[in-house]
Amino acid sequence: MKKTGLAHFVAAAGYSWRGFCAAWRGESAFRQEVMLLVVGVPLAWWLGHTMLERALLVSSLLLVLLVELMNSAIESVVDRIGFEVHELSGKAKDMGSAAVFLSLVIAGTLWISVLWERFYA
Repeated sequence: MKKTGLAHFVAAAGYSWRGFCAAWRGESAFRQEVMLLVVGVPLAWWLGHTMLERALLVSSLLLVLLVELMNSAIESVVDRIGFEVHELSGKAKDMGSAAVFLSLVIAGTLWISVLWERFYA
């Protein structure tokens, strides 16, 4: 029987927690990005002049984690299918990696912009 309402919410929260735990255990990049978030949140609070700036700085770091989770999911599915070298498998993994890279560019651009405004403008 399909769960609805609060039972669905609780089950979904459990699935999400399992996903976070799997990423923490199996993905060194995810652990590094979580550490970046741990350092970045207080730094964003200090660095941002407005709540909007603070929210953008923190959100950019969360975006990196979100894309890293999606990239890890893609890699897991591709590896589940098989470890033999295949053009489409490599393409999927490379595109996931490119998405992580773009999320890092977005975060870096926001952080550099706020740093510039704070110290050089």
